[in-house]
Amino acid sequence: MFSRAVLPLASLLVFSGAAFAGGWDTGPFDNDDALDWVWELAESDDLSVIDAALDGVIESPGYIEAPTASMAIAAAEVLAALAGRPADALPDEVSSWVDSHDLDVNADIAAKARKVIRLIMDNETSELAQLWGDAPPLASAWRAGLDNLAKRLE
Repeated sequence: MFSRAVLPLASLLVFSGAAFAGGWDTGPFDNDDALDWVWELAESDDLSVIDAALDGVIESPGYIEAPTASMAIAAAEVLAALAGRPADALPDEVSSWVDSHDLDVNADIAAKARKVIRLIMDNETSELAQLWGDAPPLASAWRAGLDNLAKRLE
């Protein structure tokens, strides 16, 4: 059941032409692809799953598909949390994983994550940026969230 706050947002996503299937809000974990990726994270004990999600964007051949971008954004959020600068609201599974892993977020992987965020925000080559661009009232919130994430990774 949708709360009253979510229903108008879901309607806007459906009726705006932004066919972002499996997405219900602008947050990094507000879509099925990111939450599916969390299952992979839960099975890992190091940064390899995070690094692979970031590499998925970097290695995309000219166009970044929305699922690839969504997983990379989630991975970047986990890095920020590991570095002590978490988002205001993380899924419980992510918070638990971060709390139980004392992993170093070095400058190289943080720089890679910032690069990935810039690539995902490019309207020319990112499906996710294009989809959010089809819903102007939400696009600015989505972009602001990614700008905030990039700053937390500095």
